[in-house]
Amino acid sequence: MSKRNNPIVKPLILSILSFLIILVVVIYAFDKDRGVKQSTNVNSKPPQTSTDGPTESVEDKNEQLHAYSREIFSLSKEGKVVNIPFISGKTKIKAVHNEWGKPNQTTETASGRYEEYEDRNVVIGYLGEVVSDIRSYDPELQKIPQSEIKLTCGKPDEIRSYKDDTHDQIILVFQVTPLTELKWILPKPTDQEPNPKVDHISVYTQVKNQASQPNQQKSISDMISGMSLDEKIGQMIIAGISGTTMDTNTKKLLTKYKVGGIIFYQNNLVNPTQAVQFVNQMKSESDPNLPLLLGVDQEGGRVTRLPGGLVNFPTNKEIGSINNSQFSYNVGTIIGKELKGFGFNLDFAPVLDINSNPKNPVIGDRSFGNNPEVVSKLGIQTFKGIQSQKIIPTIKHFPGHGDTSVDSHLELPIVNKSLAQLKEFELIPFEQAINSGADVVMVAHILLPKLDAAFPSSMSKNIITGILREQLDYSGVVITDDMTMEAIIDHYSIGKASVESVKAGSDIILVGHDYNKIVETISSLKTAVQKGEISEQRINVSVTRILKLKKKYGINNAKVKNVNIEELNQSINKLLDEYSK
Repeated sequence: MSKRNNPIVKPLILSILSFLIILVVVIYAFDKDRGVKQSTNVNSKPPQTSTDGPTESVEDKNEQLHAYSREIFSLSKEGKVVNIPFISGKTKIKAVHNEWGKPNQTTETASGRYEEYEDRNVVIGYLGEVVSDIRSYDPELQKIPQSEIKLTCGKPDEIRSYKDDTHDQIILVFQVTPLTELKWILPKPTDQEPNPKVDHISVYTQVKNQASQPNQQKSISDMISGMSLDEKIGQMIIAGISGTTMDTNTKKLLTKYKVGGIIFYQNNLVNPTQAVQFVNQMKSESDPNLPLLLGVDQEGGRVTRLPGGLVNFPTNKEIGSINNSQFSYNVGTIIGKELKGFGFNLDFAPVLDINSNPKNPVIGDRSFGNNPEVVSKLGIQTFKGIQSQKIIPTIKHFPGHGDTSVDSHLELPIVNKSLAQLKEFELIPFEQAINSGADVVMVAHILLPKLDAAFPSSMSKNIITGILREQLDYSGVVITDDMTMEAIIDHYSIGKASVESVKAGSDIILVGHDYNKIVETISSLKTAVQKGEISEQRINVSVTRILKLKKKYGINNAKVKNVNIEELNQSINKLLDEYSK
């Protein structure tokens, strides 16, 4: 039988051929797909997202830092810092407190007062009543590397360094105006971190009294760095002396203990010739680089020290009844001329106590009256008159001795008033005088149990630092009343009292009597520093204030010739005649 005639063969062959064709197609398709995948795995990189997005983000961040750096540099030329509403060299301390409230912390340094606002990452420094330094610790600053500063600001005018137990820093200083510096503070570059990031910035401006004497702050700083501890402590003492001529103890106070000043009482001053000679002797014995403060209580009225038959002024009570600002200014001016004629440079006057207690045995007619506004107005004009003669006035007796019923010379007065009550009355003249430029405040020996139950005001940190310095914004010199008064020595050794007073914020301890008590005071302060009870930095703060005060008033050891009593009396009589009509 032939193949062609077999009916089964042909369909079978066709089926096999169809299967083979399908199989070949499937194998080809599988191999092609496998080859594509292998090609992708071997020759291509893993899938990536577009690089345009991240590149733009990094560039944006760099541009933001660059813009921020440029803004910092630009604003610094105006004394400003980004996001801080104050101007270095212009804004007053009161404006800062009104805007931001009380700082978290206040630090007194040799270069000024610094207040920290922790929640704002800002520290503000003051010279006197004016902002002189604005420091920002904004976290955004800490993203700026040193290389960005160079790119934005160029080469610094000066590179300084700072190192202590916890910091090792460089300070890049740019003199952006003749009076203003922009300072970038960074960790010191290392091999591990050659391009460190900013820690903080400072915009520092010389304020007006610095600008007029550009070397003043530096020279005072240099003077202090060259002074021994004995010399520094000496500057913080105004001592009383005995007799009418230079004796061994007085000479020791000047040459060995280097006291900063001498207070003269009536028994030291016999007549104009002797007084001038005695004052000139003091100047001859003192260090010309540390001229003496030479002071007296010349209030007018019943408290006068100068000899020679000077016509006396009316009491302050009588002047208060006249209530004429120009008259008070003229009285102050002539008092200043009197002191200048004798060679003195410091007056422990005027009295700003308000005489509110008729039983007060110590203030009385030394006060301008019982009205806070009258006392403020006339007291300020009196001290401005004294200032006009380059004599240093002292406003006293902070926080107010007018409502006492005992004499602090004999016992410790107690005043049971709250701070709110004091603010409404006793503190008014002091606050107004401070705002008008008072440079020295004398603190009284008064116990105010509602403010400090442990210590009298002259030893109280709550009163001297808390109220006088912080609440009244006072940055000048604080001097105690005489520490040999019974109000103090009946309760404390004079050494202990003096140490507590300095710890509380006093700059000058007045020891009016007894050579041994003066030496004990000096020795106690030195021991307190050596034992760490008082830091030497704290001493430096007070000495800085004292030397600045002397510099401001041009204190020197120039001797004076005999005072012209007749000429002074003519001026006094003319003034009294004018206002008695």
